[in-house]
Amino acid sequence: MSQNTTIPVKVGVVLNMDTWLGKMGLSCISMALSDFYASHGHYKTRLVPEIRDSKRDVVGAAAAVNSGIVANSHENIRMGSINQNEISVAWDADSVILFALDLLQNEEVQAIIGPASSMQANFVIGLGDKAHVPIISFSATSPSLSSLQSQYFIRATLNDSAQVPAIRAIVQAFGWREVVLIYVDNEYGNGVIPYLTDALQEIDTRITYRCVIPPFATDDQIVKELYKLMTMSTRVFIVHMFTPLGPLLFTKANEVGMMDEGYVWILTDGMTDILSTLDESVIDSMQGVLGVKPHVPRSKELESFKIRWKRTIQNQYPTNESFELNIFGLWAYDAASGLAMAVEQLGATNFSFQNSNISRNSTDLGTIQVSQTGPYLLQSLVSTRFRGLSGDFQIVDGQLHSSAFQIVNVIGKGERGVALWTPENGIVRNSNSTNKADLRTIIWPGESPSVPKGWVLPTNGKKSLRIGVPVKEGFSEFVKVTRDPITNATKVTGYCIAIFDAVMAALPYAVPYEYIPFETPDGKPTGNYDDLIYQVYLQIGPKFYCEQKYDAVVGDTTIVANRSLYVDFTLPYTESGVSMIVPIIDKRSKNAWVFLKPLTWDLWVTSACFFVFIGFVIWVLEHRINEDFRGPRSNQVGTILWFSFSTMVFAQKERIVSNLARFVVIIWFFVVLILTQSYTASLTSMLTVQQLKPTITDINELIKNGERVGYQKGSFVYEFLKWMKFDETKLVIYESPEELDELFSNRSSDGGIAAAFEEIPYVKLFLAKYCSKYTAVQPTYKFDGFGFVFPKRSPLVPDVSMQVLNVTEGAKMVQFERAWFGQTPSCTDLTSSVSSNSIGLNSFWGLFLIAGVASFVAFILCIATFLYENRDALMNLDPPASAWRKIKAMATRFDQKDPSSHTFRKSEMVDRSGINGMDADTASPATNCPPSPSSLSIQTESNFAFFRGQENTFF
Repeated sequence: MSQNTTIPVKVGVVLNMDTWLGKMGLSCISMALSDFYASHGHYKTRLVPEIRDSKRDVVGAAAAVNSGIVANSHENIRMGSINQNEISVAWDADSVILFALDLLQNEEVQAIIGPASSMQANFVIGLGDKAHVPIISFSATSPSLSSLQSQYFIRATLNDSAQVPAIRAIVQAFGWREVVLIYVDNEYGNGVIPYLTDALQEIDTRITYRCVIPPFATDDQIVKELYKLMTMSTRVFIVHMFTPLGPLLFTKANEVGMMDEGYVWILTDGMTDILSTLDESVIDSMQGVLGVKPHVPRSKELESFKIRWKRTIQNQYPTNESFELNIFGLWAYDAASGLAMAVEQLGATNFSFQNSNISRNSTDLGTIQVSQTGPYLLQSLVSTRFRGLSGDFQIVDGQLHSSAFQIVNVIGKGERGVALWTPENGIVRNSNSTNKADLRTIIWPGESPSVPKGWVLPTNGKKSLRIGVPVKEGFSEFVKVTRDPITNATKVTGYCIAIFDAVMAALPYAVPYEYIPFETPDGKPTGNYDDLIYQVYLQIGPKFYCEQKYDAVVGDTTIVANRSLYVDFTLPYTESGVSMIVPIIDKRSKNAWVFLKPLTWDLWVTSACFFVFIGFVIWVLEHRINEDFRGPRSNQVGTILWFSFSTMVFAQKERIVSNLARFVVIIWFFVVLILTQSYTASLTSMLTVQQLKPTITDINELIKNGERVGYQKGSFVYEFLKWMKFDETKLVIYESPEELDELFSNRSSDGGIAAAFEEIPYVKLFLAKYCSKYTAVQPTYKFDGFGFVFPKRSPLVPDVSMQVLNVTEGAKMVQFERAWFGQTPSCTDLTSSVSSNSIGLNSFWGLFLIAGVASFVAFILCIATFLYENRDALMNLDPPASAWRKIKAMATRFDQKDPSSHTFRKSEMVDRSGINGMDADTASPATNCPPSPSSLSIQTESNFAFFRGQENTFF
């Protein structure tokens, strides 16, 4: 396509050509436009760069000093409010603004690529917003620029805060709990610090110090800061700087010995991206450093561009020996390509500014023109997406969308990639892996392959940790301090000491320490546990005179809230809580009425009622058909009671002939069997087993009665008892289990105690010796058990706590307990007492329910059958018969024998056989035949007639 058919579109390019970034950026922009239009020759638009060298033309730009926008900064220079090191920065910023005004007013550019630095971009963004011209920066990375909320600022680079999750992932992966931030004190350095602080707080990593280096710091200033860092315990440093300050920092750090084994240095992308351009001497001083930088996927286009760019840059700058392309050059290339695409999408648009009567050479901010196509170009640029040299080009929220970061390790003469960080998978080996543990080997400073722990003991002249231990006379199983009478050497042993030694031995690094008893020269305790713990606080607290200070405390020290205000505790290694110890007595019942105690009164009453009820039901079922349940009324009542209660020992003698009665009796026998067996077992227990009961079960009873209670000397339990409203005059001190037993042997009124309050470990030890005399009663007041004491924010606490878990969960704890507490005798549990309670109705209501339902159903069936069989007699009563008269009539008939019952028919047959036999003998002694049917028939008929006559007479 011929030149006269294309539409030229001016775009400004503002770069500092005295820097390598400016030279590289301009060459990449020029090559991007050349490549773009070479492959899209049919496009109608052509970008025409208007280049301004912000550094070279600073003198000429200063001619516009009368411009109101720069007058204030020049006045500050003349008045001395800006030091001489900052003069060049101020002039640079002013020149950038003047060049931007010149491009907008005189050249009427539709977009500006640049400026390079975040400080310069901070000034130019406002101009673009006012003129509606997109300001596109490929190297201004400070997060603070985003807060300006200018829609016309396009960051064609990654925000510095985008790398923060990758840095956080590195710190978290290696378990470092403390870091130091080292950054330059300018817009670039300060912008990312709030994001780093928040990210590290999310993983409980503390920033122990912020080392702020001035942009023009001298060698002496840097060395002074480095020596200050060496005196601290933290050895993990995150460096956020640019050239030339960053290389100078590492050169000096290597000279003072801070690149040795044990140190960790992590670079942000500001320096990691330019590692390939640094001098060999600087790289030698950075061996073992880790860095993060944006991941650039490999492609044939990228490799081809690198070769062409290197040839081009060598032709432009033949005397420059450093020809290394970095990520900023790729972003410049993609930014120019993206802008060319966005302009082409607008088509044949009138690229002009709003008409005004402004002189061409004006640089007055108040007379700036407004672009007519700026809003449309902005929308087109934001919607542009393509695959560039640096990866996917996509503008999200005004800046380049971030993807993955590469983690590199400085080794030898350059860098080596060790891992990738992606938002989806975190740290992985490569883009095709999701295995977070599959990382390449990292060589740390000092050529060490071992991961540094990230901290060391403060270099305050001590060779080992001073571990304070309590001195006490009793309960020496936990901590015991002995002194050799010959050598005067101190030996510290005990259960707590054994656990601490095992924990420290399990650490992945060596920590030298020594035990220092908390005692006076004559071997007496210097103070209580609170005083001992406070000595650890004095190491980091107010610096006033104190003879003894400790780096940690090991012993039977309980984790308490008010102590945690001054020190840090590890995780507990013993059971927690405070319990009350009281004597126990044997309350076996020895009175004459003990046989009533196995059952509760409600079970006694229920059982008696059911005995009577079952007897009554059996009588109803058997009365009309069984001679054993007939007779005078008094005899029948006696039969009811006798039969029911005799079932208790299965001694009833009455026959049961009714099937319904047999059903009820079978169920009742089962109930009686269970009831009698339970009664026997409970009574046996009450008469033979010890009934151990605590003398006191309620703490309020102690307070109300003003009883004396004991507590161990030096324990926090004293404060706990005062908080529980105990009278201080009623609190008695003891030092050993033997002394506690002696106090219990006396009554509270005779100088003894009624109860003692002690922590669970001591309670277990005491009860192991005196389990037959004392017990612990509920409730147990919760505390956190024994823990090791360290200064606030000590880096040892997380590692020691982890090993405490490993030790306490293993078999070593059982070995320690046997070694120091011996074989515990067979004793009752701490909070239980041997007793035998009475059996209540709740245990038997199910059985009574079954027996009751069965008896009631049998009773209803019997009454219903009786009424049905005698329905004719009930209906033939002379009317009007009252209900009461009917009930009496039925009751009278029920009291009579049932002639149709098989039991009465059988007895009648036997009697009749005897009579007929006598007649036969009389008539014919030689014959032995049954009576004739006619005689039986006549007799039956006459008997039935007789019954019917009686019935008529009755009614």
